[in-house]
Amino acid sequence: METVKKKDICFVIHSLQAGGMERVMSELLNYFAASNRYHVHLVLYGIKRDVFYDISKDIIIYRPSCEFDNSKRLLSTIKTNFFLRKTIQKINPVAALSFGERWNSMVLLALLGTKVPLYVSDRAQPNKSLGKLHDALRKWLYPNAKGVIVQTEKALAIYKGMYAQTNFKVIGNPIRQIPAQDIPRENCILMVGRYIKSKQQDVLIEIFSKLNAPDWKLVLVGYDHLKQSNQEEWEALAKKLHVADRVVFAGKQADVERYYLSSKIFAFSSASEGFPNVVGEAMSAALPVVSFDCIAGPSDLIINETNGFLIPLGDQKLFVEKLQVLIDDSGLREEMAMKSKQLIQKFELNYICNEFENFLVSN
Repeated sequence: METVKKKDICFVIHSLQAGGMERVMSELLNYFAASNRYHVHLVLYGIKRDVFYDISKDIIIYRPSCEFDNSKRLLSTIKTNFFLRKTIQKINPVAALSFGERWNSMVLLALLGTKVPLYVSDRAQPNKSLGKLHDALRKWLYPNAKGVIVQTEKALAIYKGMYAQTNFKVIGNPIRQIPAQDIPRENCILMVGRYIKSKQQDVLIEIFSKLNAPDWKLVLVGYDHLKQSNQEEWEALAKKLHVADRVVFAGKQADVERYYLSSKIFAFSSASEGFPNVVGEAMSAALPVVSFDCIAGPSDLIINETNGFLIPLGDQKLFVEKLQVLIDDSGLREEMAMKSKQLIQKFELNYICNEFENFLVSN
């Protein structure tokens, strides 16, 4: 029997700390590593942090020998670019994939003039400015990418007007399927997301305080990797609004599935997204969702009044009204929960990973 020669494929990301972008990257890594068709290479080049996600021991990991020093930013950037160029050229992959709107330009710049087929994907709000320098770099460098992967149809429309690039592909995030377990549902409204300003947990606390739901609690799963003490501010807000005894700051959780499966409603207050993985996970766990209709992502997952409610960004009054509807109507909750479970199937892990493979290797 003839042995199939494995191809080298390379994935590039600043870190694999806990986060939506990092989770998707880890799942892609494991998908390609499980195949007998590839040698999988992972290049990590940001500030050295532990790898939060479980990844295959067969993945070959590369890190720069020097730590990135923000006090010597220019020198560190030059060293990082040299590391990226030297490392990825040595790997000589059939394709390389870089994640991160703040980082892709660095990787593109490092590989200018090489023959490495580099694909990039931004993972945040597509029309969000990163500042004059970053915006100018992206406009200049993105046309040099072999292809650009976007997460939503809204993102595609925006990017086509921003970049002189023709090879775009819309691929949503793989959503891990969360099987039902014998865990009782509690009167709980859940949100999962980093404790950062753009996720607007403070707004959700204000919304929760206006509900007529004395026997319900709000559970906030997440953490603040920048240590900006948002949690302390939000705890003070909950106390001021007299709901501190019913708002739970659950912190960083490895077993977040238990929180999805023990809740009855998922609320998503984020003001900007690329593709909200946690909304998909909540749907997989059979939860109806109430979400601000931020750009972009929620509207690719939620069909308004079918498996949840899309709320115009900033309309707290309507958010309160729709949460109250779900709290009061258990039949509607169950109907929307069933629809969520059905609708999320099109983002099944292997299907989405296969879409990535076809675009990267067969393109």
